[in-house]
Amino acid sequence: MMRKTQLLGLLFILTIAYSCKKSDSTDTDGEWERVSDFEGVPRSGAFSFTIDNKAYVGGGYDGTNRLQDVWTFDPNLNNWYKKASFPGVARTNSVGFSINGIGYVGTGSDGNVALKDFYSYNPDADAWTKIADFPGDARYGAVAFTLDGRGYVGCGIDQNSYKDFYAYDPGTNTWSQTTSIPGTKRTNAFAFVIGNKAYVGGGLNNGLYNSDFFSYDATTDTWTQLEDLTRTSAYTYSIGRQSAGAFTIGNFGYLALGNNGVSLGDLWKYHPIEDYWEAMDVFEGSTRSEAVSFSLNNIGYIATGRTGSTRFDDAWKYDPDGIAPDGED
Repeated sequence: MMRKTQLLGLLFILTIAYSCKKSDSTDTDGEWERVSDFEGVPRSGAFSFTIDNKAYVGGGYDGTNRLQDVWTFDPNLNNWYKKASFPGVARTNSVGFSINGIGYVGTGSDGNVALKDFYSYNPDADAWTKIADFPGDARYGAVAFTLDGRGYVGCGIDQNSYKDFYAYDPGTNTWSQTTSIPGTKRTNAFAFVIGNKAYVGGGLNNGLYNSDFFSYDATTDTWTQLEDLTRTSAYTYSIGRQSAGAFTIGNFGYLALGNNGVSLGDLWKYHPIEDYWEAMDVFEGSTRSEAVSFSLNNIGYIATGRTGSTRFDDAWKYDPDGIAPDGED
């Protein structure tokens, strides 16, 4: 009887173990894969925007000079192509966004002073045009997003840190002030858009890494505070940081890399309905901050960036449905 009981117990344990292993093999936290290297020089603090399933990346700092070159990435060809150079002062830590097939770039720093000029880019003509200046104080390390046909720019730093926001209307080439983000001022925050709402969080304020997180509704010009980036119940995490990458895939937002006193290489997925973050597949390149990030065809991308004084020109894609080969994380 004892041997029969032990045998049944062993079979039960083996059955449970096999069931867990089988279940795990069907789950995925996505997979990173290296794509064609960014063709310009290694850099950090570049700008980016997307138009018609192509990404545009330019500007930034190579460790010696601020840059004006611009490159486009075509995911179907897995290659980069040079475009018309940015016409404004060479700069780093500017912002970029796109509206109806036109890209927009502005603010930033030339290494001595903060900037507030803005330019639009027409990919059909491969040409830049100066537009109305940003109406707030000059700044760098701001954050930007697009909602309802308008571009939004806010936060950042110069002599002062900021929490104000302004909306750009391309139809009238005018800016208007909108409601400031609640909570603290912030520099080098992250932002992404899911559906008809923007999500903004993180950044640096008075030497501390912000953990507050908000959504913005452009139709009512209102912010809503969400679960903090530091959570100690149900799902436990602490993911406040600055100079991170962020992108949207489907109905989920993603937060990658950045710096919280050390250079980071993690990836987190935001669930907007349940309002929590889930750890995903760790980035397979070098840890870094000040990279560019974007999504094309439901694939996320990270390129360039830096760790300390080391700058990068590699580029990576993240497939949320990808499954790592056996034996890999």
